[in-house]
Amino acid sequence: MRLITLFLLLISSACAAQKIHVGAKHFNEGYILSEIIAQLLEANGYEVDRHYNLGGTMVCFAALEKGEIDIYPEYTGTIASEILKLKGPITVNAIREQMRTRFGLSLSDPYGFNNTYALVVTKELAEARSISSISDLIKNNNLNIGLSYEFLKREDGWGNLSKAYGLLQQPTGLEHGLAYQALEQKRIDVTDAYSTDGEITKYDLVLLKDDLNFFPAYEAVSLYSDRLPEKARQVIAQLTATLNESKMQAMNAAVLYGEKDFATVASDFLKQQHLITQATGARSSSKEIILKTAEHIGITCIAIIAAIFLSIPLGVIIYWNPRLAGAALYLTGLLQTIPSIALLAVMIPLLGIGTLPAVVALFLYALLPIIRNTVTGLQSVDPVLKKVADSLGMSRLQKLRYVEFPLALPLVISGIRVAAVISIGTATLAAFIGAGGLGEFIVTGLALNNTRLILQGALPAATLALIVELLFELLAKLVIPAHLRR
Repeated sequence: MRLITLFLLLISSACAAQKIHVGAKHFNEGYILSEIIAQLLEANGYEVDRHYNLGGTMVCFAALEKGEIDIYPEYTGTIASEILKLKGPITVNAIREQMRTRFGLSLSDPYGFNNTYALVVTKELAEARSISSISDLIKNNNLNIGLSYEFLKREDGWGNLSKAYGLLQQPTGLEHGLAYQALEQKRIDVTDAYSTDGEITKYDLVLLKDDLNFFPAYEAVSLYSDRLPEKARQVIAQLTATLNESKMQAMNAAVLYGEKDFATVASDFLKQQHLITQATGARSSSKEIILKTAEHIGITCIAIIAAIFLSIPLGVIIYWNPRLAGAALYLTGLLQTIPSIALLAVMIPLLGIGTLPAVVALFLYALLPIIRNTVTGLQSVDPVLKKVADSLGMSRLQKLRYVEFPLALPLVISGIRVAAVISIGTATLAAFIGAGGLGEFIVTGLALNNTRLILQGALPAATLALIVELLFELLAKLVIPAHLRR
């Protein structure tokens, strides 16, 4: 019997070891390349967990270092400038050696295309102002430049680019997926782009020549950890030199304008390359919405329940010890001032990616309304009733149980309701750290500039918030006497 148990444990651990976690950065091409990797691994017998929408480069890299993901697509120029902090040209082999030495990470051979950064303008503006290169922007310093947030902060981004070219314009930040619409609507004149973006052809844009050769080569590769099995590395190696710029641009355009999802585009490519035998169809939208809604409810419920169990007792302790009130409410209030996306990003080095950091962040945000309303409710109980309870010889706990807390209950429930509604909205941002939920639709929709996808996440989230409001209305009617509700 012991031998059978040991055998089963060995089998289960071996199977668990075959699960591979694939990550993706928050943009169209990242989704497609990650889905190509994921489907190729699945076709070769591996179980794959997908962790998409992981913000920018450093979020994905931190997840890889921490072991939350095993592999994700990256670009050699980004690795050199953002991760290794190197300047000047460097070969793929030199990057591979440095990543192995400094971080214990490995690079695949390039997929076959160079997706360089570029600045783009409309063809109409290029012809009107005779703009063909980045240097031409020097004499057009009144142009309105809008750049993606990541490009504004990167080592190979605007800061060093503007110094190299002597550009004086002050750019504004915006989401990369929205920049092309802003160009078309003439709200901005110049933006950053990836040379394989499908929007370049769609909007008839002109790539400005990098006449000072500022940008390094951005050859697409897989960046992976030592946890990736050797056989899986050989599977991924089949992608070497299978793509070029025009193929990648066509795939990007198929997702953006061809009404295909990136899973279908990825499987079509793999089938064309004879790397899989059967194309994967589009996933059922209704099933995905149900699944993501369940994830969203799960994350929110865990956070709110945990917050209730801490906040109400803490509120009682603060009520009994008024000197603690100022410090406790100040600290919980301070947490509320931290932008939610920043708090989620801070969680990654501490707790990795996924559900846990999202639950912790939501839990911290839920503390203030529940604690504050608990304290306020207890403090607002009529002092005469408190004296009556004292005169009856009630202990502190008896007075709390039979007099103070029942009278404070309307405010306590109101605090929980506020915390729950806030958490439902904030939980949509948890998609940036791979926690799932309805935010995945919203974040992906923003990256793809897809209103349908955005609404696919926003409408169920809004519906959840309304349902929560109605449930708390019902709860109040059930547990709070009518005269206290009034």
